[in-house]
This record gives sequence, C-alpha cells and structure tokens, in this order.
Amino acid sequence: MKKNQLSDPIYKQHAVKKRLLAILVIAFAFFAMPLVAQQAQVSAKIDTAQIKIGEQIAYKINVETDSTNLVVFPEGNTFAPLEIVESLGTDTTRVQNKYQLFKEYTLTQFDSGSYTIPQQKIIINNKPFLTDSMRVEVADVAVDTTKQEMYPIKPSVEIPKSFSVPNWIWWLLLVLVILGVLAFFFIKRRREKALENKLPPYEQAMKDLEDLDKSTLIENREVKEYYSRLTYAIRRYLDEKVYDGAMESTTTELIEYLEIQQKSGVLQLHGKTLDNLKQILQRADLAKFAGSRPDVITAKEDRNKSRMIINDVKSSMPEPTEEELMQDEEYRRSKLSKRRKKRLILGISGGVLVVFIALAVLISSKGLDYVVDTYWGHPTKELLEGDWIRSEYGTPAVYVTTPDVLVRREMELSEDATQSYIDAQMFSFGSLVSNFYTSLSTRTFSKKDQFDLKTGVDGVYKELENQGAQNIVMKQEDFTTVNGANGVKVFGTLEMTNPVNDEIQPKKYSILNFAQNGGFQQITVIYNEDDSYAEEISGRIINSVELIKSTN
Repeated sequence: MKKNQLSDPIYKQHAVKKRLLAILVIAFAFFAMPLVAQQAQVSAKIDTAQIKIGEQIAYKINVETDSTNLVVFPEGNTFAPLEIVESLGTDTTRVQNKYQLFKEYTLTQFDSGSYTIPQQKIIINNKPFLTDSMRVEVADVAVDTTKQEMYPIKPSVEIPKSFSVPNWIWWLLLVLVILGVLAFFFIKRRREKALENKLPPYEQAMKDLEDLDKSTLIENREVKEYYSRLTYAIRRYLDEKVYDGAMESTTTELIEYLEIQQKSGVLQLHGKTLDNLKQILQRADLAKFAGSRPDVITAKEDRNKSRMIINDVKSSMPEPTEEELMQDEEYRRSKLSKRRKKRLILGISGGVLVVFIALAVLISSKGLDYVVDTYWGHPTKELLEGDWIRSEYGTPAVYVTTPDVLVRREMELSEDATQSYIDAQMFSFGSLVSNFYTSLSTRTFSKKDQFDLKTGVDGVYKELENQGAQNIVMKQEDFTTVNGANGVKVFGTLEMTNPVNDEIQPKKYSILNFAQNGGFQQITVIYNEDDSYAEEISGRIINSVELIKSTN
C-alpha cells in the first residue's frame, strides 16, 4: 500500500503542493515579522534617578513609527505616586519614510523615599505598547541651622488704612445742611413778608408810574428801559385784574383778548382805550427790539395815556358784591392759615432732618452704642465718667481708686476663721448680679507666721462657687502694684444666675490677692462680659491698687 502511494503521480503532486505552501508560510513569517518590528518602536528614559524633595525629573518617551499611524501618549495621573508638574508638547522629526515623536513630562515628589514610575501605555493604531518601569530615589533636604545665616528682625511696618471719610467732613456736611435750612426759612419768610406788604393792583400800578416819573430815563435818552418799565406797569395790572396771561402774551395776543372781552360785555372800555394801548405796546416793542427811539414828547404822552388806560380798565370792571368780598376775605384767611400750617410743617420737618443728620454723623463717627449710651444713659458709662474717689480701706491699709465709695459690709466667717483672725473687714459696691461689682477685704491673722498666699489663691474658686458662680474659667499670673507690692492676679470668666428672672449672665472677673504685713488682702471686680465700659472701670481699679509694705 505504501509503495503504491509513493509511486502514485497524483499523490506525488499533492505532496509537492503541501511543501510549497509550508515554504511560503515560513518565508512570509520570516519577512513580515521584521516589517512589523520596523513599523513601531517605543522607548522611555529619565534624566536622573535620584532627586531631593521638590526637585524635578524629565521623563522622555521616544516613538518611531510610520507616518500614517495614529499615536496616543499617556495623559492624566498615570505617573503616580509621582506628580506631573508639566506635560510638554510633542516634537516630531522625519527620518526617511518614518516619523520620530518625542514627548516629555516633568515629574516631582514632595515626600522622601523610594518610588517606582509605573509602565506607561502608548497606543499606536489601537495597539498598546508599554515602556519599562523605573526606580527613583527621593532624598530629604539637609538643613544645618548652625550654618544658616541669621538676619535681624525687621521693624514693624505700619500698613496704611483703607480710605474712610474723615470725621470733619461729616461735621462740615452737618453745618452746611443747617445753614441751608436756615437760609431756606429766611428767604421764605422774606417772600411772605413781601406778599403781606404787597399793594393792591391799582395802587401798585399808580406807584410804578410815579416812580417812572421820578426817574431820569427820558432825560438820559434811555428809551428802551423807559418803555420796558411803562409796559410792565400796564401788563401787571391787566394780569392781576383782567387776563392772567397778560405778562407772557405778545402785543397782538393781548389786544385780541381784550377786544373779545369788550365785545362780550365783560369790559366796557372807551373807544380809544384799546387803540392807545395797542400803540403804546407796539412802540415799546420797536424800542426794545428794533432800536427805535421815540422823542421825549411822545414818551411823556404815552406815560399819560397809560394812566388813562389803567383808570379806564378799573372803571370798566364791575364792582365786587358784598358776598364776593366776604368770599375773598375767607379765601384770604384760609390761604393765610394754610401758609402758616405749611410753614409749621416745614419747620418741624427741617428740625427732624437736622436731628436725623446729626444722629447719622454721630453714629458714623462714634458708633451706635456710644450714641445710645450717651443720650439714653448707661449705668457703667455714668460710673466711668463720674467723679472717682481714692480712699484707704481696711487693716492693713489698701489704697484704691473707685467710681463710688465702697461701703462696709459684714463678713460671713466660720468659727475657725474667726479664731484665726485678729481683724477682718470687707467693703463693696454693687452686687454680683448687677452690671458691675467690686469688693475689697482685708484679714489680719493672730499668728506671727507669714500667711501663705498660695492658700488664699487656691480658695478663690471655692469662694466664687459659694457666691453662686458657675462654669468658672480661671487663669492666674503674677501682679505688682504701682508701689512694688507683689501678689497674684486670678482672672477669667464665669456665669451667674439672676434670681429675679433666672437668666444666665456671662461675666468676667479679676481678683488681686496679696499677703502683706501679716495679713491677706483681696480686691475683687466682677462685671458683665459684653460691657466695654465696665471693663475699662475694672482696669482703672486694678491699676490703682496700692499697698503699704511693712518696714519690720
């Protein structure tokens, strides 16, 4: 069977084909693999593997590939645990029919240690390529303070304050407003007096003509001014008695209106009155606007005609009835009453405005609390600004300055304390639940040994509790009086319950403790926590304490 197959020509032909196919596959694989390898080459490197904290590493990726391939470099937090400081742009160069792409990253780390830069994935035509991982050492920065150059402390620099309106600007504004209000009322009063002293229309017109006669306008050839005053007298009379638009109307309009009134029977003027008025007004227009200069005789004749025109108009006006006169009187009184009410309202409004501006200026310059406390009163502010008293209290003597006299009080002492004291005195002002309380106590011991000041200071907390204090926060520091007596100052915050309304009152306190002259001296100040005036009083009292040191 085998011999027959080997000798069969068909079998021989099939075997030859199989061998040729295998040779072709091997040849294709042999030539194709270098071709793929040549199509894309990826490499990466760093400029250093050892840095100090905060220094930077240059991480560079080099890709060599065909010009038609799409290359995607890593982005985002792919270099963790190192941080990317900067991702630079891609540089491209051409080598024959290929491209070389260079991508650089700047990396850093702010903690010392040994770190590994992980493999980075570069995508080329959707095929991933990985770089090698790299080891980096991050070292601490050595600081030698003995070799560090020292510099002197810079002097304080005053920072300029932000812009604010000076106080004198507000005061100047207030003065200007007050002056403006006063000027307004002064001018208004003068106008009202002028109206009250105003002559009736006819008497005023006659007075204007008489004043014109007394002038020397004609003699000085001041024709324009002469005719202006002449026509003003006529027009004003007509404006008040006949036509309230006579002052603003042109000559033609005024004459036409008077002609209509005469035709309707409202006015009963003589034949030439309107003609004479028309001639005078036209001559005045020419003198004022065209530079015409009528002769003296014509000007004086126009003056006489004007008087006749006013008289004729007056006589043509119907006499007011008694009812009309009464209505006019009532109207006058009503108008006068309204004027007085308006004046009163304006006066009150002006006063309120001045007060409001004054308060605004005070609040802006001094603050709302200061204005309220000053004008509505504040108990501790009144104490602070009152007459202070410096006096001597107790034995051994303690000198202190207070806003009011400290009144002697009975001290509640135990039987053991009574036996150990030769003398015990207490003086106080106010109460623990009031805005401000201060007390001064002195004790003289029967034993000759010096009193242990620490024992007295340790008893402060217990004593405050006995007086009803809660949530006591206590601090202490050494204290020296103005005359050199040494003691301990205990200070802090506490809370007291008001027995009247059960309200919790947060307070501050300061207690001075001294062991001088064989005794124990204690000065206590307790006040409301949010009372700035009481805090200033406390400071003045504490700083005024003086003890006479023993000379034994």
